Amino acid sequence: MTQGSQLQRLVEVMDQLRSPGGCPWDAEQTHESLLKYLLEESYEFVDAVASGDRVDMREELGDVLLQVYFHARIAQEHPTDPFSIEDVAQGIVDKLMRRHPHVFADVQVKDSDEVLHNWEEIKKQEKGRTSALDGIAMAQPALALIEKLLYRAEKYNVELHTPSRADLNGDADESAVGQALLAVIAWAHANGIDAEAALRKEALKLIEQVSVIEAR
Repeated sequence: MTQGSQLQRLVEVMDQLRSPGGCPWDAEQTHESLLKYLLEESYEFVDAVASGDRVDMREELGDVLLQVYFHARIAQEHPTDPFSIEDVAQGIVDKLMRRHPHVFADVQVKDSDEVLHNWEEIKKQEKGRTSALDGIAMAQPALALIEKLLYRAEKYNVELHTPSRADLNGDADESAVGQALLAVIAWAHANGIDAEAALRKEALKLIEQVSVIEAR
């Protein structure tokens, strides 16, 4: 089968699962009830990429794709504002073409930095954004949220006053720890380091230590 036919097959399978006579569990799910699975499957794909296991990557990416199709199938049932997976696909295709005028129009760019700049400017115009805070997902983990805030502040020319160093010698309370963490993340950001990726690598080292100790 062609790739397109497999995607259509997934549409048909999801439709059967959600329809009368299908799966009771699938039929009961909502956008809200599925959110934890979307996050879980995304993290499992991150693990697969980190391990370099191509079989796991393919499987976990399929699980992420399932979540997209599942949410789209639920969205079709909305009484006043339904949309389908085709609408979702059309939306992202149109967005990609609008935000890549150097590919699909006659805009010239020098490098990837200019591509990112144009992307942000086009997004601002599309969304009518006037604040560096517009469109930021406030529910995301704190480390990623801080990195996004620092990035947006730069793009919107907002001068932030962040702690210049982490003081690890004073009393540890919630405020002091928060300030110390902010200082480290800001330090990483200023030097082009992905703080999440750096911390994840250290976590993997801890996992390796635990495995070695337990194997003794």
